[in-house]
Amino acid sequence: MLILHTTIKTRKYNLCMGGFFGTVSQQECITDLFYGTDYNSHLGTRRGGLATYSAEHGFKRSIHNLENTYFRTRFEQELDEFKGNSGIGIISDTDAQPLLMNSHLGRFAIVTVAKINNLEELAQRLLNEGHHLSEFSSGKINPTELVGLLIIRGRSFVEGIENVFNEVKGSCSLLLLTENGIIAARDAWGRTPVVIGRKEGAMAVTSESTAFPNLDYNTYTYLGPGEIVHLTANNMDQLRAPNKRMQVCSFLWVYYGFPTSNYEGINVEDVRFKSGQAMGKADDTEIDCCCGIPDSGVGMALGYADGHKIPYHRAISKYTPTWPRSFTPRNQEMRSLVAKMKLIANKDMLNGKRIAFCDDSIVRGTQLKDNTRVLMDYGAREVHMRIACPPLVYSCPFLNFTSSKSDMELITRQLIAEFEGDSSEAVLDKYIQTDSPEYNRMVNTLAERLHLSSLKFSKIEDLVNSIGLPKCQLCTHCFDGSSRFTLTEQNKQ
Repeated sequence: MLILHTTIKTRKYNLCMGGFFGTVSQQECITDLFYGTDYNSHLGTRRGGLATYSAEHGFKRSIHNLENTYFRTRFEQELDEFKGNSGIGIISDTDAQPLLMNSHLGRFAIVTVAKINNLEELAQRLLNEGHHLSEFSSGKINPTELVGLLIIRGRSFVEGIENVFNEVKGSCSLLLLTENGIIAARDAWGRTPVVIGRKEGAMAVTSESTAFPNLDYNTYTYLGPGEIVHLTANNMDQLRAPNKRMQVCSFLWVYYGFPTSNYEGINVEDVRFKSGQAMGKADDTEIDCCCGIPDSGVGMALGYADGHKIPYHRAISKYTPTWPRSFTPRNQEMRSLVAKMKLIANKDMLNGKRIAFCDDSIVRGTQLKDNTRVLMDYGAREVHMRIACPPLVYSCPFLNFTSSKSDMELITRQLIAEFEGDSSEAVLDKYIQTDSPEYNRMVNTLAERLHLSSLKFSKIEDLVNSIGLPKCQLCTHCFDGSSRFTLTEQNKQ
């Protein structure tokens, strides 16, 4: 066994998303809340928070930093302090949550999964109206607090959440823990999922349906875009009907969804398998075996092996006893060290093989060149890379799944700029068309520079077919810029 010096799959996006869980029960809720929130831990690495409500004890809240440890170890020692039959929890890579607020609507706790592109503009407007806003030590506005202030401007919680839908440019799903249950709202375009679960004597809501089975919840329904519901221990009441249009993020199934989770009733692992299978069937490259890059590349690789009629070999394994989940140290040197230590290459499974490695995507491609050289040094005869999604040509304006601040941080955009000296939409449109001369030049050049024997990306048609929703209901903006019309609409508001 040899340690693979690689950043292949260590939260290479500096993923900054988040996930939440809430429950209302006839019994004490803290056990379900604790484990349900923990099942969202793969969606964030910076902070975790819990809040409960009890008629006798009121609201109890706790927030901890998770950058150097795990959610469970931070909270398990204080669980006895949480009282009540209702609560919400959050894993967040943006701000410290939950927040407690008191207003004419009553007292409530709030958690959000959001990206607010017009944060400063909204904050200034609220300040001009006489509201007060806290600041982080960095001087930045707390986005969850801003969402809370938008809500309490309404005459009701529903009207307040409508304010959020109308004012926020980006996306926002949220949970409100009130004195009378939980109010859940899904982003107006449905970009992030909100799933409702049910068991005898309790209702739950979460970003990840993975949180339900071991807690004995059954999936009850998936909220639609902009839908708002009120949960009590025995009922779900709809407060706002869903919007007709949806743009759920297709990258949910490609990358950051947990394999056992379902979104819109569609399983993550099944989509990855089907996508890999389609690529394997269409690929005429002579390959001896394939391997998935842990974790999100594994499902695709199993499908690719089935479609290409080759064996699946675990040529790279993640050392799970001490690295069970990813986290992103602030320091680049430490990130590289974490990446190096987490994944271990198996020289005996590489030696003399023409092997295809399956991964979810290529963002910057910074370390992949060195990785290929190492794999060849370990005895691989050929190293082929198969990617589960189309090339990333646009950064995401709707979700926080990457820390990239500019499209030009993407390796594809750097190549296009090198080829064309231009990044106009007309030019980009040539490169997003699968198998166009420009597309092929981009992919082939990328393969050469990364020292790969070959490189192939999933076709957008195959990805859409694997998910099974109409393309008009999926956001594929990072691949083809197709949500440009949505951005135009938001900017006109």
